[in-house]
Amino acid sequence: MAGGTRVICRRVQDIKSFIVMDVLERAQEMERAGESVIHLEIGEPDFDTPEAIKAAAIEALRRGETRYTHSLGAPELREGICRHYREVYGIGNLEPDQVLVTSGTSPAFLVALSAILECGDEVILSDPGYACYPNFVRFLEADPIPVPVHEEDGFQYRAEPIRAALSPRTRAILVNSPSNPTGNILEAGRMAEIAQLGPWVLSDEIYHGLVYEGQARSMLEFTDHCIVFNGFSKLYAMTGWRLGYLVVPRDLVRPIQRLLQNFFISASSISQAAACVALSDDSVRADVERMRETYDARRRFMLRRLREIGFGITVEPTGAFYVFANAGRFTRDSYGFAFEILEKARVGVTPGVDFGPHGEGYVRFSYASSLENITEGLNRIEDYLRGRPA
Repeated sequence: MAGGTRVICRRVQDIKSFIVMDVLERAQEMERAGESVIHLEIGEPDFDTPEAIKAAAIEALRRGETRYTHSLGAPELREGICRHYREVYGIGNLEPDQVLVTSGTSPAFLVALSAILECGDEVILSDPGYACYPNFVRFLEADPIPVPVHEEDGFQYRAEPIRAALSPRTRAILVNSPSNPTGNILEAGRMAEIAQLGPWVLSDEIYHGLVYEGQARSMLEFTDHCIVFNGFSKLYAMTGWRLGYLVVPRDLVRPIQRLLQNFFISASSISQAAACVALSDDSVRADVERMRETYDARRRFMLRRLREIGFGITVEPTGAFYVFANAGRFTRDSYGFAFEILEKARVGVTPGVDFGPHGEGYVRFSYASSLENITEGLNRIEDYLRGRPA
């Protein structure tokens, strides 16, 4: 406080609201007031964490594994992550000392970007894209540079417009496949082209494993000049366990490790013990496959119902657990429309503008909810829109 006036630094003032959380928090207020709200806004699995993972955490507690781990993460977990990338993607040259375990994937982004960005650098992002990416960049006093992706092009992130956006200040290109919010999987040829453009490639692979058609490829298959982000929240229904990781070239390990040591000490020892089982246990693999099949059934149901209601969907999502639906028939203001749907139909949805200017006119629906809830939520929306003035 200076001279009796509270001063909030510009970095914080520049952080934009995460609108989906505004929707969720308003929905929770309505629920506390006794209203029934269907949640189709948040990207959080509705499944419980698989039993074998929970049992491993309980056993770790009983063994007294309640102390700090190595700042890079427990060695056995880092070895398991390397084994996973070898088995799934054929990455045979990855070593445990290139893996850094973090308290969720968001802290992974913060430390990785802190290690490579100077003030005034630029990071190229897709528009629409995950709402928090530009805020990570802005917080570090760098500039997010949006590159539009278009519905008529399958929301594919193309090398040509990325190349056109490159400048002497471009430090990195961020890729997210399968994508939030579109559920799009980036084609392998386009990943290879992006990998050859020159800057760092930051590859967010958090939705890998949640694929219903085609194949998600790791950026590690195309270049070593990349930083890969992944974690356990989505695929293993472990959002509350707060566990993610980075895969980086060796020359970045020590700089990022210093950040982890100073700011986070280490990730949760209990969560790491549980994650080792997530990567190795056959019953967990079976549980994950059942979840994936259930998501796929919900995906197909939601696509059919949204079309029946009147939303435009020319690009069917094939990964993650979102449908990015064109709401142009109903609105040109996705923010106002989302809150209107919440207040009038009592269904939470995410406005497309949360994901960038080119997301305007769209609404994101999450099918990380039960088929019963999805059915009820879409019925409520249909009933409301039928009686809504044009």
